[in-house]
Amino acid sequence: MSAVIVVHGGAWAIPEELAQASVDGVKAAACEGSSVLKRGGSALDAVEAAVRSMEDNSVFNAGHGSTLNTDGEVELDAIIMDGRTLASGAVSCVKNIANPVSLARAVMEKTSHIMLADRGANLFAESIGMGTVPADSLVTEYERKEWEKHKNYVAGVMEDFNTQWAHDTVGAVAVDCTGNVACATSTGGIRNKMVGRVGDSPIIGSGGYADNFIGAVSCTGHGESILKVTLARLILSHIEQGKSVADASQMSLLYMGERVQGAGGAIVVSPSGQWAATFTTERMAWAAVENDVLWYGLDPKERLKEQLPK
Repeated sequence: MSAVIVVHGGAWAIPEELAQASVDGVKAAACEGSSVLKRGGSALDAVEAAVRSMEDNSVFNAGHGSTLNTDGEVELDAIIMDGRTLASGAVSCVKNIANPVSLARAVMEKTSHIMLADRGANLFAESIGMGTVPADSLVTEYERKEWEKHKNYVAGVMEDFNTQWAHDTVGAVAVDCTGNVACATSTGGIRNKMVGRVGDSPIIGSGGYADNFIGAVSCTGHGESILKVTLARLILSHIEQGKSVADASQMSLLYMGERVQGAGGAIVVSPSGQWAATFTTERMAWAAVENDVLWYGLDPKERLKEQLPK
């Protein structure tokens, strides 16, 4: 069977000045993950590589380019999940790790736990020799200015999501040539969030879920809303009931909008290689590689494609 990877760079009102860089970034990440799959790598390796590519790209709110909390600090969250075994690893509120998705994978593979938070996650990173970076190096000049501009703005996060300056998550889902699926999601959270706030991204069943019997999902959008409806698992439950990946995503996102007034997006892949990238926000940067074709988009209903060299 043919391997497929789908990535997203966050569902929000992406402003024009970040649009091109966001699209270029998701295309590069999808190609990065696809090259892993082409070499016979696993879905797990592919989603980690794709998410690392976006964590290293300061246009996205994950790793480099992360938003600042009310104290002007970076707090990072990430999850990774293997659909073959349901093994999962997550980290939350980590301070000075450039690639939290790789730390999440280490939690999955080297501990008997699923999630480590804050100081514990950093101590674990140290114990396995994972390099740290100065926290300031993860913050762009753009973010520092935006944080200064808005730190006295007392809007709730819901309102934040309807403005130009809400940033968001990155994620990837893949199916490899053996039919195994995996997901990964990583974020710097919401600008001006309370210290210690945890959103949906590192929570199994909300920010992501992967199960070889159904498919893999990575979510993005208003974290509190996604948590309330356990969006990733909700999408997969619709697929279990016979819905297509696109219909399952659309129904779940519309339900989240109606039930808790939250907007967001999701990427999904099934074990047979069916995939979808769906969102209810103004924009979502996404890309997918299937059979040497690179698909991508930013605006609603936009589906562009490029032929990749074989």
